[in-house]
Amino acid sequence: MSGTLWTTPEQGKGKAIRAVAAFADLKIDLPAQYTHFEDNKKPEFLAKFPHGKIPSFEGADGFKLFEGSSIARYLATLAPNSGLIPSDPKDAALVDQWVHLAESELEVANSTIFWLVKGTIPQYSKPIHTFYAERGLRVLNTLNKHLETRTYFVGERITLADILIAGVVKVSVSLYADASVRPQIPHVIRHLETIVNHPKLKEAFGPIEYAEKAVQFTPPAKEKKEPKPAAAAAPKAEKKPKAKAADDDDDEPLVPAEPKTKNPLDDLPKSPFNLEDWKRAYSNKETRGPGGALEWFYENFDKDGFSVWRVDFKYNEELTQTFMSSNQIGGFFNRLEASRKYLFGSVGVLGTTGDSRISGALILRGQDSTPVVDVAPDFESYEYTRLDLSKPEDKAFFEAALAWDLEIDGKKWVDGKNFK
Repeated sequence: MSGTLWTTPEQGKGKAIRAVAAFADLKIDLPAQYTHFEDNKKPEFLAKFPHGKIPSFEGADGFKLFEGSSIARYLATLAPNSGLIPSDPKDAALVDQWVHLAESELEVANSTIFWLVKGTIPQYSKPIHTFYAERGLRVLNTLNKHLETRTYFVGERITLADILIAGVVKVSVSLYADASVRPQIPHVIRHLETIVNHPKLKEAFGPIEYAEKAVQFTPPAKEKKEPKPAAAAAPKAEKKPKAKAADDDDDEPLVPAEPKTKNPLDDLPKSPFNLEDWKRAYSNKETRGPGGALEWFYENFDKDGFSVWRVDFKYNEELTQTFMSSNQIGGFFNRLEASRKYLFGSVGVLGTTGDSRISGALILRGQDSTPVVDVAPDFESYEYTRLDLSKPEDKAFFEAALAWDLEIDGKKWVDGKNFK
């Protein structure tokens, strides 16, 4: 026996260490019982590993070590014939290079995103989430480029770099390298599946869990205040307006509420086209085909009371990852909330990472787009072009945007969102 490893079943670095041991034909044990956040705080654990961190390792000879890659490298040195650490100093340095990149960049991005969406970091920050997702994807693109002409990271056989990087990438594809990202890093995915499904490694790694959509933060539900029981009315007392209790003062607004202003769109002549009915039709019917949503639209649309517009992002050269562009559309739609009763939208991302655009179609109340979209602070970042559905090219664009099969200049629809 080589020693005992303290980890948890779900810890990615622990799985990679067990995979290294399996590949090197080394036997490591797990403690008979270990509960994280409890046992690692006990004096006997801290006496061995003062930082209280896992994974931690104690060799059969009493040698103690923590930090995952250090443990994995030490185990690899116990089996020099395994080839996990090349004998050539330059190749060994390359192994360390790739391991360090995965740890210092990719693993940090994974951990930060996980902590953000889980709520471990007390204050969620969308910009920080986006920053680390982009940082992680940049590393994945670097790994993908390196693997274009290689099966493994260093040399012609599995090394420590392959196993440790696969362990980190396995986490990335479960968090933010989702179905829209993975086609852009095919060599990384091929490498991951090669390593994880290796006969000697498969049991240690377990199955790959691919995220269909990148993980997002869900705010916790606000705690509902229990209503205060109403005081019993005095018998035969004259009814008077209820006085506000002194302990209700905190519920008073700090400044007077601004008077609500009437939206001029409400003064437009009544339209026979009911936007809410259209939204239900779009949600419940196939977009194209007989009896579909588009057929319903053409039968009911009121071109005098509503208009149809093409919307295009003005700064497509600034777009990077397609999933981030999709999130940008979601943010734009969130900021249009005040116009929900006047607007329907279908907008998507077309193209690939580094070569994409945002485009789509809007159905809105009235004949001018500005009164509907100017409630969003960033509405001027988009260009709005009136569509004439009597023109075949405008009609084809409109239908493709709603059916999510729009293609512009060879860029195909990757992902989209609806405002309804």
